[in-house]
Amino acid sequence: MNFKILTILSVLAMMGISCTADRLPLYKDASAPVEKRVEDLLRRMTLEEKVGQMNQYVGLEHIRKNEAALTEEELKNNTANAFYPGFNADSVAGWTRQGLVGSFLHVVTIEEANYLQSLALESRLAIPLIFGIDAIHGNANAPDNTVYPTNIGLACTFDTDLAYRIARETAAEMRAMNMHWTFNPNVEVARDPRWGRVGETFGEDPYLVSLMGAATVEGYQGDLSSDDVLACIKHFAGGSQPINGTNGSPTDLSERTIREVFFPPFEAGVEAGAMSLMTAHNELNGIPCHSNKWLMEDVARGEWGFKGFIVSDWMDIEHIHDLHATAENLKEAFYQSIMAGMDMHMHGVYWNEYVCGLVREGRIPERRIDESVRRILEMKFRLGLFEHPYADEGKTMEVRLCDEHRQTALEAARKSVVLLKNDGLLPLAPEKFRRVLVTGINADDHNILGDWSAEQKPENVVTVLEGLKAVSPQTDFVFVDQGWNPRKMTRSQVDKAAALARTSDLNIVVAGEYMYRGRWTERTSGEDTDRSDIGLVGLQNELIRKVAASGKPTVLVLVSGRPLGVEWAAEHLPALVNAWEPGMYGGQAVAEILYGKVNPSGKLAVTMPRSAGQVQMIYNHKPSQYFHPYSGTPSTPLYPFGYGLSYNRYEYSDLKLDKTEISSGDSVKVMVTVKNAGTMYGEEIVQLYIRDRFSSVTRPVKELKDFARVSLAPGESKTVEFAVTAEKLSFLDMNFRPVVEPGEFIVMAGSSSADEDLLKTSFHVR
Repeated sequence: MNFKILTILSVLAMMGISCTADRLPLYKDASAPVEKRVEDLLRRMTLEEKVGQMNQYVGLEHIRKNEAALTEEELKNNTANAFYPGFNADSVAGWTRQGLVGSFLHVVTIEEANYLQSLALESRLAIPLIFGIDAIHGNANAPDNTVYPTNIGLACTFDTDLAYRIARETAAEMRAMNMHWTFNPNVEVARDPRWGRVGETFGEDPYLVSLMGAATVEGYQGDLSSDDVLACIKHFAGGSQPINGTNGSPTDLSERTIREVFFPPFEAGVEAGAMSLMTAHNELNGIPCHSNKWLMEDVARGEWGFKGFIVSDWMDIEHIHDLHATAENLKEAFYQSIMAGMDMHMHGVYWNEYVCGLVREGRIPERRIDESVRRILEMKFRLGLFEHPYADEGKTMEVRLCDEHRQTALEAARKSVVLLKNDGLLPLAPEKFRRVLVTGINADDHNILGDWSAEQKPENVVTVLEGLKAVSPQTDFVFVDQGWNPRKMTRSQVDKAAALARTSDLNIVVAGEYMYRGRWTERTSGEDTDRSDIGLVGLQNELIRKVAASGKPTVLVLVSGRPLGVEWAAEHLPALVNAWEPGMYGGQAVAEILYGKVNPSGKLAVTMPRSAGQVQMIYNHKPSQYFHPYSGTPSTPLYPFGYGLSYNRYEYSDLKLDKTEISSGDSVKVMVTVKNAGTMYGEEIVQLYIRDRFSSVTRPVKELKDFARVSLAPGESKTVEFAVTAEKLSFLDMNFRPVVEPGEFIVMAGSSSADEDLLKTSFHVR
């Protein structure tokens, strides 16, 4: 890129403006309408400045760190760390001063964000930068921020108000660090547990994902002012059902599956006001998503009316050329992506040169560039970046990690934990189990924070071991460290735990996956860490079996971002808990649940298969999926969607409808009574499912259509009401038009998606 020529052009343009401007430019007038400010600024910009607004870079400190740590060869397949061969951090700083950079990511300190902003404000037009960050569960990818449970755990709360609140708090912590744009929510529908990013999603059900995603969008964005951040719905589309379970591999799906399963959460995000959208790594039915005009223009903007800007994922426009091979070179890849609807490039050094060249050659009309720049500038104005380009370094920690946010993180962790099995062992009685063995890779490790977490200070994280000691101080906890890496577990440590198990009253094994991003190549779960099986890695199964062989009661706690095939443990241990990735207070929440200080209430947002051989295992399958069952192994899941135990027994009764026959435009009121037949206060998640009994197109055996969290005192009963509207009865006919067909609809209400947990009745549509 010839930056000397660009600089001369910028200076000449600046001279032209300064000779005619006798007063404050309209775009700097905060009282002017945003639309007029955008047009005024756009009129003043050179082509190079416009194209620069469409380009994003990684932060300067990130560049310096990875220049020293990575080779160019290692860089090719790394989707977490970057530098720019042939250029350095000073090069990027210089382009920022010239106004040729629109955005940064991987900036993780307020000091660097403010510094980079100061460079941008030295440019001719002083257009502020927008800083994006993967704030997936709180602004956890930067140090010293509140770390909430990851999305899969949050989805297990079935609490949309909590999702909204976490997003609001995350927005506050981001703005306190001068960060304005989160690459979340991930509203992909997770249908393959081998895929390492399940923990980043809200699970397998389109309805639940839609509601949690929409609440998150609304929480982040507020009214899109200087207190808010930009949400980004991603990844569009189909990447959560790759053909081999690996991130970015091809996706081949029918249009029906795309529209019925994968599109609804994105459409809900657009309806909730999401103003940015990220396309997916993968190709969809032979077309790379980053050059897919049908996705970006026809569907998102055309059918749904999406008004925000579209951003690429990490170097995925380049992959149109070097991976998918549908573009002969990088310049052609940029052309294809922009003309298909792309607005911003994440990330790289050749974008400005090649895109400006494409415009000058007449291949890309400058008005097409203007479309993208308008969308980007509008967001910068609406977020107040021109008036508030900096964050206050002296006040930042008044917001981050404040008591209110910490309490929300603890509440979310408590609600996210799912009790899968309890043969009467839990809650634990300290006087009965005085000596307790604690072991496993996740027993005393910050891995409990989950994927997309930076290293946090020890005083801001409670591990399971620390939580146990705090909740039951009278208990003698004996800890046997198994190391953090399941692949490097040793038999000597396994045998040591087995020996101590025989001298203990109770054993707690905290197993699962390893997700910490700081050891990128050693993880077993998370982004780009996909697996061909879903069993426990290393000697973890051997550890569980040998500890259980002591004859002492053994509790298994799973810390993981994906469903794990733990069939042996489910059959042989008396208690099994899935904690997912519960965040900074996960250890406290787990301990409180084990000792009965908190009554578990989480329900699975994703089915747990017995093994990878059952994939695909989802609750809302088609009627013929198990017409011929597996030979020699069960065709049922280990634990179904919506399942989760409590220390209470909840009794369901009196499932009633206000009418048993309606016309296609009417709605039905569904009523069901739930009673707390236990002795503890608790919260139950009441679930409503519908099945269209006979239809012109095959329909799932059941579909979640509503749910409610109900708080109940011991002995208390409540009647829960749901409204089944025409929208909830509709489906896409053979021509992909939404219809409600006449016939019988089965209504199911209860504690999980399993047939044995549901009451049933039906009504007819005339």
